[in-house]
Order: sequence, then C-alpha cells, then structure tokens
Amino acid sequence: MSVARQTKNELVRVKIHQPCCSKAELMAMLHMRGSLTKSGENIHLEVTTENTATARRFFQLFKGVFKFSPELLFHHKSSLQKNKVFILRFSDKEKIPQILNELGFSLHTQGVEWRNLRRRCCRRAYARGAFLASGSLINPKVAYHLEINCPYHHYAQLLKEVLVSFQLQAKSFKRKNDFVVYFKGSEQIVEFLRIIEAHNTLLNFENVRIIKGMRSQINRLVNCDTANMEKTVIAAQKQIENINTIERLIGLENIPPVLRRTAELRRLHPEASLKELGEMFDPPVGKSGINHRLRRINALAKKLKPR
Repeated sequence: MSVARQTKNELVRVKIHQPCCSKAELMAMLHMRGSLTKSGENIHLEVTTENTATARRFFQLFKGVFKFSPELLFHHKSSLQKNKVFILRFSDKEKIPQILNELGFSLHTQGVEWRNLRRRCCRRAYARGAFLASGSLINPKVAYHLEINCPYHHYAQLLKEVLVSFQLQAKSFKRKNDFVVYFKGSEQIVEFLRIIEAHNTLLNFENVRIIKGMRSQINRLVNCDTANMEKTVIAAQKQIENINTIERLIGLENIPPVLRRTAELRRLHPEASLKELGEMFDPPVGKSGINHRLRRINALAKKLKPR
C-alpha cells in the first residue's frame, strides 16, 4: 500500500467534534473532486474519487451534516484495469442550492467565501479534506514531496491561504489542466501532517528522516576522513621523495639530528598523521613542531635539487 493511501486510511478515522469542521472538510472535497452537472431538467452534485476510504468519509460526513445520503455509484476505469471510480451523487435540485450555500459556495461568482474557514479548526479540516480528495505523498525513503491537485486556480489560492494561516509556505504550478499545490521540504511536510492529524504517518516519516539524517552524517564523516587520509598520504609521499633526495645528494647523517630523526620516522610510517608522528618522539612533539621540521626538510630538498 502506498504512503498516500495509508495516510488517507488514517485520516478517515480522525474524529470531528464540531459541525463546522464537517462542513469545512466537505467543502474541500467538493472543491478538489466535485462537479455540478445538468442533464435535461436534472441537476447533479457529484464527487468522484478512486479511494474507497475517501468515498466512505464523504458519504458519512454528508449524511451527518444534511441528514440524508448521497447516491453511491461506481464503475471501472477501463476493461483492463481493476481500479474503481466512486461517484457520490445528489440529484435533488431543490436542495442543491441549499447544500452549496451551507458549504460556503457561491453560484454567482467564481470566488469562494471564507465564512466556513474563519475558525482554525475548520481550516485544519479543510486542509485534511483537500488531501483526502486529491493529495499524494511520496515515500520519504525516496524523496520528500507532498502535493494536492486543485481543478481551478482560485481553489489552489484558497488552499495556499489556508496553509499560510498555519505558517506553511506551499508552492504551486500548473500541470495540464490542474493547479498543483506542493511541499518539498521535509520540515513543512511534517508540519502539514501534524495539522491534518495524520499522526502515525508523521511518526513514520520522522523515523525515516532520522535514519536518513544519520546516514548522511555518517557519509559526511566517512568522506571527510577519507579526504583527510588522502591528503595525508599525498603529503607524506612528497615528503618521502624529498627525504630520499637529501639522502642521495648529501646523506641524512649530514643534516641536524632532529631533522634526521623526523625523516627516519616519516619513511618508516608514511601513513601516520602529524600528531601520530609527534607522539613517536620522546618527549612527544606537537603537530606544529613536526610540521615545522617537515617544512625544513622540504625546503632543504628544494634547495639541493639541481635547477
């Protein structure tokens, strides 16, 4: 089961305690998946979805708010596919204007009234309904991406304004005929899941995020150690070349004892760091002291090399 489907199965179990929140969630579902159609003298108010849990949630909320049930229909997308498309339809043309008015719709303007979203709990319910109707969430093991498809630009703008009221800055773009509101940052996705009360999904998401963070930190440390080791090896090889040059041209016995001892230890321990080389002396020598001696050896070799 996909992460999005698991999340929606969790969301339909969220209890709603206020009638205003039920209306707000219904309004979001109608915004994202609803349509008003006319055939002859008949008018149909419909919501379509491929998600069984979303269809059940809409049916229960609609019945709870308006005290009557929509007609539930379904069909297969094609003869080759098993996915069902659920259609929740209400066809009483006398009551449809009342229903739309109750849910904050205006039949005369394109805009959407905010009167059903003044309370914070209702805006939370609206965000939840929008995700239930047309949201998707990629497995966080793969990428951090959550999106909600909106059929009209003004619905996308309304959703973004709702999210802004929770200090969430969603982005949007047009995809074919839809307007997509989305998050890519893990922090914002976590906060969105908290707002819509998808607590189990949030915990699973956080677990994955922690594991990925630990792996990234380990990889950074390993890469850093590898880079430092490579740097040490390259520097040591250059130092050993210079030591061999000094030995060939004048002999190590003709350089100061501290430099001769440093050169001997470097040749014996080419992989050792400056700190490790310093600890081989008695008494121990600091990193800066060893570095200074090796620089003197390099400078002497450069001076001895024929130009």
